[in-house]
Amino acid sequence: MKTSRTINRRQFIGSAAAASVAFTVVPRYVLGGQGYVAPSDKLTIAYIGCGTQGLREMAALITDPSIQIVSVCDPNKMSENYVDWSKNEIRDIMRKIIGEPNWGANLKGIPGGRDIGQEMVNKYYSKDKSLNFKGCSSYADFRELLEKEKDINAVKIMTPDHLHATVALAAFKKGKHVVTHKPIANRMHEAKVLIDTAGKTGLSSHLLAWSRRPAYDAIKKLINDGKIGNLKEIHNWSNRPVWPQWQANPTDKPSVPDGLDWSLWLGPVPDRPYHPNYTNAVFRGWYDFGAGSIADMGHYSLFPLFLTLGINKPATSAEAYGTTTCTLIDQVSVGVKNDVAFPLSCIIRFRFGAQAELPPFELVWYDGGMKPPVPEEMYKLGKSFSGEGMMFVGDKGMIVGDFRGENPYLYADGKAEKIDVPDDKTERGNDVWINAFKTGKQAPGSFLYAGPVTETILLGAVALRARKRVEYDSASMKITNNDDANKFLVREYRPGWEI
Repeated sequence: MKTSRTINRRQFIGSAAAASVAFTVVPRYVLGGQGYVAPSDKLTIAYIGCGTQGLREMAALITDPSIQIVSVCDPNKMSENYVDWSKNEIRDIMRKIIGEPNWGANLKGIPGGRDIGQEMVNKYYSKDKSLNFKGCSSYADFRELLEKEKDINAVKIMTPDHLHATVALAAFKKGKHVVTHKPIANRMHEAKVLIDTAGKTGLSSHLLAWSRRPAYDAIKKLINDGKIGNLKEIHNWSNRPVWPQWQANPTDKPSVPDGLDWSLWLGPVPDRPYHPNYTNAVFRGWYDFGAGSIADMGHYSLFPLFLTLGINKPATSAEAYGTTTCTLIDQVSVGVKNDVAFPLSCIIRFRFGAQAELPPFELVWYDGGMKPPVPEEMYKLGKSFSGEGMMFVGDKGMIVGDFRGENPYLYADGKAEKIDVPDDKTERGNDVWINAFKTGKQAPGSFLYAGPVTETILLGAVALRARKRVEYDSASMKITNNDDANKFLVREYRPGWEI
């Protein structure tokens, strides 16, 4: 599929200059001031998902002169029932971006929705007269947006997890570059289709969990130099979940809030009654809508680690252990069989075959307050683990750091040695994908590089649901030792939303 693209002003001027040597080009910064980017040179973006995290990141993105948000989309028009990490952060962000210190003074809750996103875009861009700004369009349905908005170059996806692959595939089919929050999908089948489609279209993509981690470079060098002997285990732990984690579907049926298109919010998920326990920040805890704590935080720690260490094959097996809970029925305590949501905490052990530069090893994930036992070497030195961290264990020593390897220490020969980590001055933030999209190159967090970590993380959810060790063959996308577990690799689709 070819990307639909109209000739921009720079290309036009270049062609005209080739035809007439007498034509003189005046630099843009002379015409519009230092840092000026002509409208024809901006990356035009459709912003899909205007919840609290979507608005927070929109505020950071909108100030970049190399892009312009031209359309927003969310199945929710506007409400004050959002869940966030701070009561007034979204209100204060909005006040700062649009320059209205009293904006939202009458709000009683936390705001979100496409009306808020549209207002932010319209008011911010209207202050810049050089843009000749015509206004930002707004849609409830991303499919309608992609059909009508012909001039967008890229789509940024900030929806709940269950819609990521659906929206991204629709965008690719319309010739748009795609940047998305993690995960790229919450089902193995959808992830495979999406990565395959990204490769076939040749369009650019970026998973926002990517980052440059110089600590990983330092850790890799120590491993390669044999400082901990042969790598045997990697341990990674997070304090997530930081949202209410229910263990059963709600049974009450509150009314759908005004302005929310519940059918569009569900997307590919089969019909069920609306309930606030499914929406906003709490969606991550449900198997249908989220991908759990490991997808929420594990992508941040593991995606750059996989790339740095050259882990280019997913785990070959996973076994998981989750918190169990009980309830009272007729004054009798009975166990809750939870088939719908991630547990309150879990431990997942993945096994990997040999990689290009690594022998076979294990990766163990912990969340919900779980951690590995403190090794005796650390205990004797009066050391303990941080709330979130990472540990590399070899047959001669170990390396322990914070969640993404920061502040690493080498433990060997009965000593703890602080590891020197060089400063990182490489390109970062939104620039890494904006520049890639503008040049038609793959971003460093391209979907094409995210297969191994995506499959590994999603395999963890399969192991939790199967309640036993699962052996996985990536080439055939099949659980080889438990046929029944293969149903967790796919989704039951609502008619008309199949992938």
